[in-house]
Amino acid sequence: MTRQENTLPIPTNPQPTSVSIALAGSGGSGVMTAGTVLLAAAAKAGAYGLMVRTSGPQIRGGEAAALVRLGPQAMSSLDDGFDLLLAIDWQNVNRFADEIVLGPRSVLIGDPDEGEAPEVFKATGARFAPLSMKKMAKAIPGAWVNMIALGLSGTLAGLPLQALQDAVRESWKKPDTLEANLQAVAAGAQAAAEIATSLLERGGAMARLQATALQSKPRWMISGNEAAGFGAIQGGVRFCAAYPITPATEVLEWLAPKLVEVGGTLLQAEDELASINMIIGASYGGVPSITATAGPGLSLMTEAIGLAVASEVPVVIVDVMRGGPSTGIPAKSEQSDLSFAVSGLHGDAPRLVVAPSSIGDCLGATQWAVHLAESLQAPAIVLSDQFMGQSRAIIDKPVDAGYRAQRLTAAANTPDYKRYRNTASGVSPMAIPGTEGVAYTADGLEHSEAGIPSSQSRDHVLQLDKRQRKLDLFDYGPYWADIEGEGDAVVITFGSTTSAVREAMARAKAQGIDLRLVALRLLAPTRPEQMAAAVQGARRILVIEQNHGAQLFRYLRAWYDFPVSPQSYHRPGPLPLRPGELLTALLDWRNAQ
Repeated sequence: MTRQENTLPIPTNPQPTSVSIALAGSGGSGVMTAGTVLLAAAAKAGAYGLMVRTSGPQIRGGEAAALVRLGPQAMSSLDDGFDLLLAIDWQNVNRFADEIVLGPRSVLIGDPDEGEAPEVFKATGARFAPLSMKKMAKAIPGAWVNMIALGLSGTLAGLPLQALQDAVRESWKKPDTLEANLQAVAAGAQAAAEIATSLLERGGAMARLQATALQSKPRWMISGNEAAGFGAIQGGVRFCAAYPITPATEVLEWLAPKLVEVGGTLLQAEDELASINMIIGASYGGVPSITATAGPGLSLMTEAIGLAVASEVPVVIVDVMRGGPSTGIPAKSEQSDLSFAVSGLHGDAPRLVVAPSSIGDCLGATQWAVHLAESLQAPAIVLSDQFMGQSRAIIDKPVDAGYRAQRLTAAANTPDYKRYRNTASGVSPMAIPGTEGVAYTADGLEHSEAGIPSSQSRDHVLQLDKRQRKLDLFDYGPYWADIEGEGDAVVITFGSTTSAVREAMARAKAQGIDLRLVALRLLAPTRPEQMAAAVQGARRILVIEQNHGAQLFRYLRAWYDFPVSPQSYHRPGPLPLRPGELLTALLDWRNAQ
């Protein structure tokens, strides 16, 4: 069931419950700002939303688009297609044709003064509405064209003008131009009303949000990278060393001021090798520590992560996965670091690998990873990805599950202190440097229970068993996976793919098809007994993931005994998996049995 091509036939949702908008233009046109403010306005109007950033290979400059989905319920995946593409200009926007899927019910708006709309979009049958947005902005001294686009797109989507203007007021940083840009939003809203009337005359209005009651419970607007930083601090992290890299840099940007507020420190290192060694040193000194990187940086950290395994020093590494190999596709998502994360260290080097399943879960999963690393004195890799990390969503305020850094430390003058004592749990008290009477050596050489370097077979086997045993025996509780639904057809997935899978399963249920979901959060170590219970009674199993080599499928087959032979549905990025595509895959899989 492998799908390797990136141009996919995507069925439409027959009962749309959301509105999808793409705001596109050249770098500097302000589409990302407009998208962010549009999301904030939706929150004020009582709606939920998701904004996904997309750009060309140059990362900065060039074409860019804000892909926004708004609806009455929380969402973490894009829909199958877009109701509106609004392009401030056409500079290479045609490169997004595979990402911005249009159809006959879609609306295409562009500035005729910026050239002709690309044929690739016009060929979709989308209804074209030209509008001279830059001239409209110039007619209001001090106004920005992206605020025209904001008023236009927000009004077409069904958001009230008051919510749009209030969102602008809260985000505006130049008081002298605020009034002009509030007028620009209103001008865009007026133009939207005229376009809506024209659309009605041409066969039907664009999809709009239904009137939504204001939500009484607190909600957040947050990105996955920000959520990961928040989870780290809430878990107890007080030191971060890292080197900027797309798409993980926002973790560092968010942590830099926030760590200071809680008495912590962030240090921008000269490279990834320095970063990982700095956090190992800080953690050895007793301070829970973290770094954030992407695939190329994780590769550079390999030897030092092995040092953390051997010396049993807890650290957390957030890997915001992107397309690979090598420098790959920096600003696009792919779940292709999985094999490296679970198996990519030399020697037998057990480690923790945790995968958040949504933007909001980036908080909880990272917080849990800090707790696990500190409790088990081991490195923990958090497998996020570009889709979650750099996307922004309106979510219900997460519930604090209470996971905190809890390290077993040695008391002063402990008799016969042995740092790597072979305890029943595999976890031995870790002395903080400077504690009287419990000094020890910690390095990458194999060692005795006292920490003395050793090449003896007994010491090597004992320490290998100890490091594995502590991970195997720990009680991870129910948080190891989200298990939902019922039926004898089981879908297994992880990471950002989970949200699209959930939505596809909901559509299948509406057609009378019951499916069971196992969304893995703990990828390593494996949980054979828990997995056996999760898939009990399964007559068919499908593993869904976003990479070229079916990495999760192969990993699961290597470590788990399933009641039936599982099947695989996988394809690489850069296009995200979408609900309609997965619904088709689920129906094909079910009908093939």
